[in-house]
Amino acid sequence: MTKKEKNIKYFEAVGRRKRSVARVRFYLPTKNEPVDINGIKVKKGEIIVNSKPFELVFTKNYERDYIKTPLKLTNNEDRFAISIIVRGGGKTGQAEAIILGIARALVLVDPSYKEILKKHKLLTRDPRKKERRKVGMGGKARREKQSPKR
Repeated sequence: MTKKEKNIKYFEAVGRRKRSVARVRFYLPTKNEPVDINGIKVKKGEIIVNSKPFELVFTKNYERDYIKTPLKLTNNEDRFAISIIVRGGGKTGQAEAIILGIARALVLVDPSYKEILKKHKLLTRDPRKKERRKVGMGGKARREKQSPKR
């Protein structure tokens, strides 16, 4: 049998929150050459979300800082070119899905990061979801129909 080479192009992980699903890919660029991701040149330290620059998708500073926390904790802010595809939900759900995806991808890169990320509760999936609507409940999950007064 021939030996298989470790020819890893990227590390991939999925993060979820509410209705949002984020697929995160970490590319390791060689030297200072940009990585070509779907026709977009991405350098080290850059993040692309849905084929757009990170700053255009998440415009508020606190959102950007919140999403970058796993990278800051592990000192990997300028090590990877990151590609993210996120679907569904709102901005907060998408941001939390991205955080979970980034944290899981970092653990794939180096298992020693698991302790740090787990300590800050970044590897825990938030299980809360929207409750399904029940039949005969007047349109909402927990609302009951109004009973007649007389």
